[in-house]
Amino acid sequence: MLAHQPPQIARANGIDICYEIFGDPAAEPMLLIMGLGAQMIHWDDDFCRQLAARGFRVIRFDNRDIGKSSHLSGGARLTPFELIKLRFLRIPVASTYKLIDMAKDTVGLMDVLGIKSAHLVGASMGGMIAQEVALSFPHRVRSLTSIMSTTGNPRLPPPTREAAAALMAPPPRTREEYFARFAKTWKVLRVGSFPEDEALDPSRAARTFERGLNPAGVGRQLRAVLASGSRKERLHHLQIPTLVIHGTVDPLVRPEGGKDTAASIPGAKLLMIEGMGHALPIPMWPQIIGAIDEHAHRAAAKAA
Repeated sequence: MLAHQPPQIARANGIDICYEIFGDPAAEPMLLIMGLGAQMIHWDDDFCRQLAARGFRVIRFDNRDIGKSSHLSGGARLTPFELIKLRFLRIPVASTYKLIDMAKDTVGLMDVLGIKSAHLVGASMGGMIAQEVALSFPHRVRSLTSIMSTTGNPRLPPPTREAAAALMAPPPRTREEYFARFAKTWKVLRVGSFPEDEALDPSRAARTFERGLNPAGVGRQLRAVLASGSRKERLHHLQIPTLVIHGTVDPLVRPEGGKDTAASIPGAKLLMIEGMGHALPIPMWPQIIGAIDEHAHRAAAKAA
């Protein structure tokens, strides 16, 4: 049976971060960084166990402003007018914090856990945070895997109308409304039929709801993404082994986002997964986990 440490709280970079560890304490450390408005449990328990079984000490955590990590304050709800100004006039969005602060949270958690360097795997906004850690603290990163993420390049296509509407919808007011919204949002993001995942949606929604929602925090996270600008030019100088994974039908961060990330980082490997949207569906785990495993172990062997 794989070792498993239940959720704990670390004080890092001035905030509380809730984290959980799967796997052998002596194995290669791997941090999983989740996306916008997504708690650490969106890295499914079995996904984490399967990665740990490949020889990694897998650490997942709630970003600031989500789940059981510190909830901050300030910042008004993002308006369509601000988005228009950003897109067409390049007027930046105001934010309480930026992605660099979330990158410092990640490094701060590593400090608390006594981890000098780790493999970083980030999904969506988590991929952006992982890129920022690799750019600002390269000595802390053994390998980088950026999943369904992007460079922040403003020239890339925006989300589909349906995905944008799901992202910008006002927060649900009741438990029932939340469950309905959860199922609807994931149907949009997954693109297509995934019965195994759909069967788990009610229990996943319940677990997320019980850990606590923070709609204002999700708004601050979104502002952090939009206020942080493009990493494209800086990524040209990155010297860290990088794998980019992206779905061919992603409606939120369009496939061009993954292609731009891979094209921007010297030597990056690009894996486009046929039929994958903006999600990590169970049928695609073997391909995703296999690619992360191979990439991280190859980087570790090269560094040895």
